[in-house]
Amino acid sequence: MSELVARTGRQQQRYEDGYRLIAGCIPFKYSNVEENGGDTSKKIEVLMINSTSGPGLLFPKGGWENDETAEEAALREAMEEAGVRGDLVHFLGYYPFKSKTLQDEFSPEGLCKAAMYALLVKEELESWPEKSHRQRSWLTIPEAIECCRHAWMREALEKGFSNWYADCMIHTLPKKDVLK
Repeated sequence: MSELVARTGRQQQRYEDGYRLIAGCIPFKYSNVEENGGDTSKKIEVLMINSTSGPGLLFPKGGWENDETAEEAALREAMEEAGVRGDLVHFLGYYPFKSKTLQDEFSPEGLCKAAMYALLVKEELESWPEKSHRQRSWLTIPEAIECCRHAWMREALEKGFSNWYADCMIHTLPKKDVLK
């Protein structure tokens, strides 16, 4: 059993112009790959988790609450849902989407706007709040594109993350020690 507990409820959720504000990340790591000639090269893998409400894989994300920044919310969701900790290194953009399950009085149409970040994974926890509901999968970017459940997450991966990766993965966010 984990001593870490996930936040629940929507009392502290942020809303803006009829959108529920979401924060999430694309966790990634570098792996060494041995080439045919015996040389090694680095490849990048992204971490996805299973959906608890249907087929396909997702990136960690959830409600951005009033007492935290978007960055803090993204780090919290990565730990709660995927059991990983690391450094947010780049803001990938805002991605609007419509949720079928997140309709409420503040967003009756289920409109959401997700702030997405690239998270360099430094630690994989053995125990985390949603471990009993989630499975982690490390995938190459093409595999992740194929398995991604939601079009907006695929867009964050294909356009936000992949474009940043192609631009030499420059760290654009300051390093912070948040949520140890």
